[in-house]
Amino acid sequence: MDRPAGRRPTVKDVAKLAGVSQGTVSNALSGMRGVDPVTRQRIDQAVAQLGYVPNLAARRMRTGMTHAIAVMTSMPAAVSAGSSRLGFLMEIAASAAIHALEHNSALVLVPPVADPATALRNVAMDGAIIIEPQRDDAFLSLLRQRGLPTVVIGQPAQDDLPWIDMHYSETAEMLLSHLLQQGSRRIALIIGASQRVSQGITEQVYHAQMQRFGIAPRVIRVPEAEGEEGAYRVTRALLQQDPGLDGIFAPVDAFASGVMRALREEGRAVPGEVRVVTRYDGLRAREERPALTAANLHLDQVAAMATRVLMDLIAGREIAHCTKGPSPSLVIRDSSAVQGG
Repeated sequence: MDRPAGRRPTVKDVAKLAGVSQGTVSNALSGMRGVDPVTRQRIDQAVAQLGYVPNLAARRMRTGMTHAIAVMTSMPAAVSAGSSRLGFLMEIAASAAIHALEHNSALVLVPPVADPATALRNVAMDGAIIIEPQRDDAFLSLLRQRGLPTVVIGQPAQDDLPWIDMHYSETAEMLLSHLLQQGSRRIALIIGASQRVSQGITEQVYHAQMQRFGIAPRVIRVPEAEGEEGAYRVTRALLQQDPGLDGIFAPVDAFASGVMRALREEGRAVPGEVRVVTRYDGLRAREERPALTAANLHLDQVAAMATRVLMDLIAGREIAHCTKGPSPSLVIRDSSAVQGG
């Protein structure tokens, strides 16, 4: 098509070449409103042929949109660093980033910080995905204050935001049932001390299972900020207090690493004397020796769901208040397998 030499191609040029309206081009490029695949392909071809590059600064001034979303968690570095840094948070962030780009948005990964309001005061975003917030979570409070569209991965303490169901009860029942089926009858739960719904539900399931089998419950709460070292310390004390302990459920993978270190130093064979399971099948679980039995939480699918729901929420489309995530799958490894089985 004819266009003066040196002039940048415009949305009008793209629309003319693709045979659609300028509004349709804008919708296709923003990703915020549905455009049928055939039309989208014509627009993409026109963009490529013309070498069109949108003026992002002008678009932001016109629409007020940043075309950026955030993924954040308040889980302390002590349980999200080390091998865990490459695990739960990053697995969600990597998948969310891919799906955000499909909606022409970039992903901002926000690590746990002590003062979110100060750290994010100059960070603009259209919405956020927050992972398993605790009650009175500072990140969640900030998002509410800003009035930003927010989707929660995992059940929130206050059921007023859209969330992705991570099947906390089903996961805990599956892992505890596995320990019981393998023959463990003196099982301890080593869990975080923060008020996260995931931990509350896990503890409820644990007490119900122990009561069902007539097992005296042993719940040890560790401040998340103490991470692996905290779990190591309480496990050594627990083993000395209860030499007959034969099973440990440590849902936080950093805690599970501390548990395993304590067992080695106390000379307790795993799984011969004590069987160990954790919730998240991440790098820590796979690299531990012996490798840890865990649950595949299908976090790539969870992240994709959360991103789609957030994008729909930002666009003003109708969404489900609760979206069921994929059910967890048990990954049995040597930390709980019956010897010789």
